[in-house]
Amino acid sequence: MEHNIKGLIYKVESKDFYVLNDDDTEVRCSLRGRLKKEHSLKKRKLKTLDIVVVGDIVEYSLNDDGTGVIEGVVDRENYISRKAPKLKGAGNRGERLEQIIAANIDNLFIVTSIHQPEFNNRVLDRIIVTGESEHLNVYIIINKSDLDEFELIPEWKEFYEEIGYTVFAVDAHSGDGIEELKDTMAGTKSLFWGQSGVGKSTILNKIAPELNFKTGEVSQWSSKGKHTTVTAIIKKIDNDTYIIDTPGIKEIEPFGIQEENLGFYFIEFTDYLEHCRFNTCTHNHEPGCAVREAVENGDITVERYESYLNMLDSIEDDMIF
Repeated sequence: MEHNIKGLIYKVESKDFYVLNDDDTEVRCSLRGRLKKEHSLKKRKLKTLDIVVVGDIVEYSLNDDGTGVIEGVVDRENYISRKAPKLKGAGNRGERLEQIIAANIDNLFIVTSIHQPEFNNRVLDRIIVTGESEHLNVYIIINKSDLDEFELIPEWKEFYEEIGYTVFAVDAHSGDGIEELKDTMAGTKSLFWGQSGVGKSTILNKIAPELNFKTGEVSQWSSKGKHTTVTAIIKKIDNDTYIIDTPGIKEIEPFGIQEENLGFYFIEFTDYLEHCRFNTCTHNHEPGCAVREAVENGDITVERYESYLNMLDSIEDDMIF
């Protein structure tokens, strides 16, 4: 048995973990029982659903039959997660677990569409906060520019660019905007995330047609995308460029963000936070709040402040064991 081989987890299916090595060979691995036991003994064991996720660098042993056994996980540089959907029968506030989507990421590309489904800045802002909380490079893609009959894309593009984000206006079918995307993600690991039906997999197929990402269609009845990606998966474009495809989501709640910290992840709040009267200011009702004053003066947009308040209202205390 060969020991201490390092590789990248590129796909997870049930109890099977698929490792990609530096020489592009692939190995199907199982998880060493010791790792499961160590995870079960952790004080906060019930907060996290995942021991090994896509993007993890693992050490494994190679069996005689060509399969492997994961012996350990290299410490993650970062990871992106959300509150897992509520468990059936969980009635108390705070009974939310952490669902890790992927680890060791450079860029987060948030994919939206201007129509079918409609552009939703509230969902976009929630995903932005998720990326900012892990200090990722956050980019915004607005797809389906061919359906923009009311010319809303330029307005939203300017809106988010004035905050400080790079926004790509894309038509995934014609390929408009794709080359600029490819240039930005070159030499990095980039995770693409967004609501179901926004055309994420179609965009990825334009970036790398040879990888054949699965695509779905938007239901004519619900205008919500039909899920086609079951779990996150990494695909290698060239020697140092990787795409992480993810399942389409219906809702997103960042995990582990407390009320007093939420404002740090709205980057246009940064210049005002230290001027609030109270260092635990939630920028909601407290006197002497510099953020609220900035909103009143037009230095922070009402739309983003309303997104902030909406998220603030939905924050639940995460369970601690």
